[in-house]
Amino acid sequence: MAVLKEKLGKRIRELRKLCGFSQEQLAELMNMDIPNLSNIERGKRFMTAETLEKFAKALNTTERELFDFSKTEPERYLRVDIEKVLEKFDDNELKFILDIVQSYANLKNR
Repeated sequence: MAVLKEKLGKRIRELRKLCGFSQEQLAELMNMDIPNLSNIERGKRFMTAETLEKFAKALNTTERELFDFSKTEPERYLRVDIEKVLEKFDDNELKFILDIVQSYANLKNR
């Protein structure tokens, strides 16, 4: 069973990804160094109450939500990850991808 700091670190990483932040972006927003943030996310280091408040503010959530470990749903990241990838394509490429997805949906529904 994971210890509290590991669960909290994982939750912070999940919320960071949901917000679309890289570690670098979140660290900069919080005025924290990247290795420190990385250690927190990996459960190698705990933090002060002040840092918890900074995380909640930066991640647009509450301190209570930081400790809500029941919301660990990796599939929630799929849409965020897909959107990040799609941002790199031009309109023609997006149309092609849409055709592929629609073709797949049609095959699946047969």
